[in-house]
Amino acid sequence: MAGYTVKKLAKLAGVSVRTLHHYDQIGLLTPKERGFDSGYRYYGRQEMLRLQQILFYRELGFALKEIKKIMDEKDFDLLESLEFQKSEIHKQIARNKVLLNTLDKTIDELKNKKTMITDKEMYEGFTEEQVKTYRQEVVDRWGKEALDHSENVIRKKTKDEWADTKKQSDDFCRQMVALMNQPVTHREVQRLIAKHHAWVGQFFEVTEEKYRGLADMYVADERFKVNYDKFAVGLAEYIKKAMYQFCENGMKLQD
Repeated sequence: MAGYTVKKLAKLAGVSVRTLHHYDQIGLLTPKERGFDSGYRYYGRQEMLRLQQILFYRELGFALKEIKKIMDEKDFDLLESLEFQKSEIHKQIARNKVLLNTLDKTIDELKNKKTMITDKEMYEGFTEEQVKTYRQEVVDRWGKEALDHSENVIRKKTKDEWADTKKQSDDFCRQMVALMNQPVTHREVQRLIAKHHAWVGQFFEVTEEKYRGLADMYVADERFKVNYDKFAVGLAEYIKKAMYQFCENGMKLQD
């Protein structure tokens, strides 16, 4: 049989085998052939092109359901889709350039021990609507005091401290991926969740109600879900269940 096995395609595309299996299960990317005896999946040129499209759309923030709907349309045009993605990526590059400029300003301020950049400069690179929506969501969920406290904490962090804060979040996700085959009651899973609870606590007071609400948001809010599921499909749901278990344990590690 000609083509790539699921393992080879996963390595080539930079995704996990688990992700390709999931795409197959939901009908987003089905293999060209399946081995009659072995059951192996084999992917051809057309499947590779479709996967490329899926990954481009994912990079642009589209949910899997949206991608499937777009690509399964009868009048779906590959060239037109590529042109659209190219245009969106150019816009993304332009936004990133603005963000880089903002970072340069911040670095310059810190190196020269000047006052911190203004709130307007801090949010530069994001539209007024995006900032307004984000800040209002925080107020609606946690209250104005939580927003003020969180922003003040971020303002006081140095460049290295903020980079380390974001690294801790990524490290947490990778460690959780490695444990996804374990039940959420597993001690190592709960140990990581305890660290996560403490990490979140630096931004606002984390009551059980707020922690459960945050867990729900990780799955219900597509912006969060996409961010976690890029590490592994289903990670957001797994983290939510683990956070719920932590709350059931009284928000502490059990002996």
